[in-house]
Amino acid sequence: MTNDEISSNARMTNLQSGALLLSFALRHSFVIRHSSFVIWLAFAALSSFADPPPSAKDILASFRMMESRQQIDLQGQLRQNDVVIPFQLVQNGPLIRYSFTNPDEVLQLRLGENSSRLDLVSEGEAEKFPASKLDQRIRGTSVTYEDLSFKFLYWPTARVLGEEKVRTRNCWKLQLRAPSRESQYSNVLLWVDKASGALMRMEGYDWNAQLTKRFEVVSAQKIEGRWFLKQMRVEEFQPGTNHVQARTYLEIKR
Repeated sequence: MTNDEISSNARMTNLQSGALLLSFALRHSFVIRHSSFVIWLAFAALSSFADPPPSAKDILASFRMMESRQQIDLQGQLRQNDVVIPFQLVQNGPLIRYSFTNPDEVLQLRLGENSSRLDLVSEGEAEKFPASKLDQRIRGTSVTYEDLSFKFLYWPTARVLGEEKVRTRNCWKLQLRAPSRESQYSNVLLWVDKASGALMRMEGYDWNAQLTKRFEVVSAQKIEGRWFLKQMRVEEFQPGTNHVQARTYLEIKR
């Protein structure tokens, strides 16, 4: 065999090898693309069959049901600057009592299926708390009687805005609109823990759509094997600004 023939055969061998490599690469590339496409289709199918997020109505109903099953007898306080206002918190299912002293004042909250009712208890008799006084502050703090009544939990117009984290907790974010101007708030935003169903944050907006108040859980505590609120911060804002003009802490003791 001549040198030219040897050289020609070598080139053919190289070309065949290159062709084989190219063919393998193309086949391999097709397999990867095909596999990726199959995987994408699988994820798309799973996503299409995944459970949709719960409705705002379901989230609120679940929260109300959870709250109405508590059995507790604890001491608490409202603290604003140097002022400390102690109270006793007793709950028997859907019936919650807040007892203040100096002067004596007993508030009773009943959590119903479709509404809540705040009563003022005097000499063993419970009378409905006047609606005209719901926006009054409790002992001069940032907390009002309306805040204590949880009426916003029953507002019929509510929607889920999405998901957000509050202090590392994954929460549903809800918007609730007031049914009438009887409330001090035109709408309320709630952040509800997806895992526990607990209320982590609440923001109230006035009738000019300005943030007026924010409630946020700061810490929790375990009492007799169950988790309870330890401290909640209540911030009152100067309308139209992010300036906090008053700050109250609601604290529960063992």
